[in-house]
Amino acid sequence: MNSIQQKENAKPAVHREEFLVPNVDIFETNDGYVLEAEMPGVNKDGLEITVHGTEITLTGRRANVVPQGVALVAERRSADFRRSFELDPATDSSRISAKMNQGVLTLSLPKSERVKPRKIQVTAEN
Repeated sequence: MNSIQQKENAKPAVHREEFLVPNVDIFETNDGYVLEAEMPGVNKDGLEITVHGTEITLTGRRANVVPQGVALVAERRSADFRRSFELDPATDSSRISAKMNQGVLTLSLPKSERVKPRKIQVTAEN
């Protein structure tokens, strides 16, 4: 009777998708931020960048290539990439741009014009 209860109360297996965390470099410039993320094997078509509120999520999906023959050494994982970041509130999310070059994603995260330093023009009185 105890084993029947365990089976009835057992939860179904949940499929958890596994992701690798890409290595990133983040730089601040006068105009904003630059984020570079390494995602080997990911091309432009396999890339998804979403902004929700002040969070940006990068997801890179690689095409799963099945090699022919018997594997002698298999060190590469077939998992995709995912990483999220909290954006600086000063970031103008409507102007974020991205480019992908040889497995490196480069995001340009511009600062809002209202937070950039600016010079005030002084005029002389007549």
